[in-house]
Amino acid sequence: MADRHNRDLDRPRAPLPEPLPFPTVDAHAHMEIITDTAPDSQEVADVIAEAKSVNVDRIVQVGYSAEQSRWCVAAAEKWNTSVLAAVALHPNEAPVVKDLEADWAIIAELAHHPRVRAIGETGLDYFRTPVELRPRQQESFKWHIELAKKTNKALVIHDRDSHDDVLSVLLEVGAPEKTIFHCFSGDVDMAKVCIERGYVLSFAGTLTFKNAPALREAVKLVPIDQLLVETDSPFLAPMPHRGAGNTPAQIATIVRAMAAERNSDVGELAVALSTNAERLFGSFVP
Repeated sequence: MADRHNRDLDRPRAPLPEPLPFPTVDAHAHMEIITDTAPDSQEVADVIAEAKSVNVDRIVQVGYSAEQSRWCVAAAEKWNTSVLAAVALHPNEAPVVKDLEADWAIIAELAHHPRVRAIGETGLDYFRTPVELRPRQQESFKWHIELAKKTNKALVIHDRDSHDDVLSVLLEVGAPEKTIFHCFSGDVDMAKVCIERGYVLSFAGTLTFKNAPALREAVKLVPIDQLLVETDSPFLAPMPHRGAGNTPAQIATIVRAMAAERNSDVGELAVALSTNAERLFGSFVP
């Protein structure tokens, strides 16, 4: 993932959108990739401040490796009214780390930290993982599911080109009470399955892409209490700035797009999304 991260650091950031009428939450961001700095740096402070300037006043900082999950926890400790952490091995990391059990042990220890409120992002990704490594990826996904259940924390799922297997694994081992599909990428039929099973669907800037009509149809179906919004920054900047560097501030653009598709009031939707995030992740205030 390092090469992809370096490319994203070189992109100019999307301009700040108009502020939302009420505060809300970015449910999934990677500020360490946005800034390429320490968790207590001025650059991270600036990302948080820019988001607050448009009424995105809380951020869930999400893990994808053992080392970077430590970064997430340190950020949540430092910015302890604005940031919570999730920790995990990304499905692309799990099959290739030198010592999977050693990294699992680090994640398991971090999972008990009071500022860690989710296990993620874990899941399956068949876009980059060859067939021979997929069983190891599936093993890691199952391990993370069990950790989420043991710690009573939300599960944050990465699902790319693996819809059927993700849903099958969740049925096989039993989904945690709070199961979130990060950057939901399924169609209407998959959304209906997830809704029926009580999963939460989180939508990112992909909702605004011209080639994503299925996402716009899906977001209309999701009950309001099963809905989240995220940037997955620095990736997936929403239109009209697709290809630019993404930041948590762009939640304001995504919420407006979501409100338009759902024929909802922007302020009411922002409040509902904030309420959902705090129900799933808990209070951001120590």
